[in-house]
Amino acid sequence: MKNKLILSSAVIALLSSGSATAQNTPATAAVAMSQQTEPQFAKFAPREATDSTRIDYAFWDEALEYFVFRMGRSIREGAPRVDASTGTRMVYGHDSRYRLEGNRVIFSYLNDDIVSSLTAYREDLERTAEQVDIAALSRNEQLAFWMNLHNVAVIEQIAINYPLSQPSKLKLGTKGAPLDEAKIITIDGVAMSPSDIRTKIVYPNWRDPRVMYGFFRGEIGGPSIQPDAFNSQNLSQLLNKSALDFVNSLRGTEKRGKTLHVSKIYEEGRPFYFNTWPTSIQQHLRKYSTNDVRELVDRTQTVSATIYEPDLSDLAKGEVDPEYGHLESTNDLSLYGTGARTAHQAITPPRGVPRAIGRLIKEQYEKFQKINRRADRSGEVFMLDEEQLEELQKDSEIIE
Repeated sequence: MKNKLILSSAVIALLSSGSATAQNTPATAAVAMSQQTEPQFAKFAPREATDSTRIDYAFWDEALEYFVFRMGRSIREGAPRVDASTGTRMVYGHDSRYRLEGNRVIFSYLNDDIVSSLTAYREDLERTAEQVDIAALSRNEQLAFWMNLHNVAVIEQIAINYPLSQPSKLKLGTKGAPLDEAKIITIDGVAMSPSDIRTKIVYPNWRDPRVMYGFFRGEIGGPSIQPDAFNSQNLSQLLNKSALDFVNSLRGTEKRGKTLHVSKIYEEGRPFYFNTWPTSIQQHLRKYSTNDVRELVDRTQTVSATIYEPDLSDLAKGEVDPEYGHLESTNDLSLYGTGARTAHQAITPPRGVPRAIGRLIKEQYEKFQKINRRADRSGEVFMLDEEQLEELQKDSEIIE
């Protein structure tokens, strides 16, 4: 793919088929109270589907294929300690024990044209909501729209303000609002933040907890960014994939002493999906866990939402080793295989790559070698029992 990536307008395709059907989902008491406080969000609650419009995200697909770097699944081993550079006590780049988990966005290689096109695309999606009544679309079409818009806006703001090491430290607007709370999106006259999309639109109106895994927060600790845009057809498949990845990772679940520690994203979702804590969260984790993780869930009675890694989900942690220069062209990054890379391919970082990025790529390849030695050659496969597979197959293609 060429170095310069221009994202075109969102394309709206009208299907010739009849209107889809949908069911409204009642909000919890806590959510209803929230919508009474801010009634402007109530108009985004799904109604009966009377509009068969389908939004085409082909351009966002192209962008994600270009700038998502795939790290492969977790092997549930903390990454080793990073030694400081020779002659200094400084460690550049990622040093978190979770650094080998979760796909990355190659923020350090996005030029000004690409960053500008991200803004243009986010604005196009906002205009799409002026042309189409989003709440009257099929439920899957609505959900794909909100997830893609959320993720575009988060990636756009990080790219504009790059370099930074932790998105949560980014302050936006005259009031210095944190990224997750900043009103960086406007839909049908309503200014909203990424958090608003999750907790005031999607979580209150979709009962399926899988929706939590569709939102990229720009941080290693959150759900992984997928290299595919969400659409009404692939939602169930992609959310299952994201759930499996997250639940079976160290940043999702880890036992310490007698307590099962889980990600803080479950605390955010708790009022909507896990009211009977810890029973409901344990049931959810069992559904997507492999044998070793399910054993941890079954052996613990106490569950605490304490895990979260706030470091930026990029290749360099927003840092530059002063002893090493950048690549002259982002085309050189194709040597890494950011798109269709497989777990088997040996990777030798090209000359000129910052040392911190080269180290991360080397560690990632060593992780893939471990996966290969364990006879799981894809790097993406999760071994589930027959009962779990049957449960996942029962999941409706329509996310209610």
